[in-house]
Amino acid sequence: MDIQGATPAPREIDTSGLPMDQAQALVLDELRALTERAEPFAAILLMPAPPEGRTPAASASASVSASGTSTAERVRALKLIRPGLTEFCRGLAFVAPADIPAERAEAIHSGEQLWGCPTMATQDVTAARAWAGVRVGG
Repeated sequence: MDIQGATPAPREIDTSGLPMDQAQALVLDELRALTERAEPFAAILLMPAPPEGRTPAASASASVSASGTSTAERVRALKLIRPGLTEFCRGLAFVAPADIPAERAEAIHSGEQLWGCPTMATQDVTAARAWAGVRVGG
């Protein structure tokens, strides 16, 4: 850090308007960039609502997303950045709508086991910002 004692602000990653596969790819790209800075950070992840009229079977059958990344590629990307998350991430605050599919809720609530750092999930962006601010400040 250039300024002694300066506390970095949590990084806000807004994927709320994107399709889920693109949102997941963007989150991984942003988290990779944050870990590559090799400095402590916290992030607030504004997650998208589930698509209207899409069934779980339809979403599961789409193995390659519009962004060109498959589920397997996203899993590999998370595995690659997880050591950096464990070392530098002080917390990931997920802001998600109440009506997200069960498998997405499970991934969000799996916390440190999946992400390698503390997590919290809420529908309240103000609470997420406050939690992330405390995490990165302490």
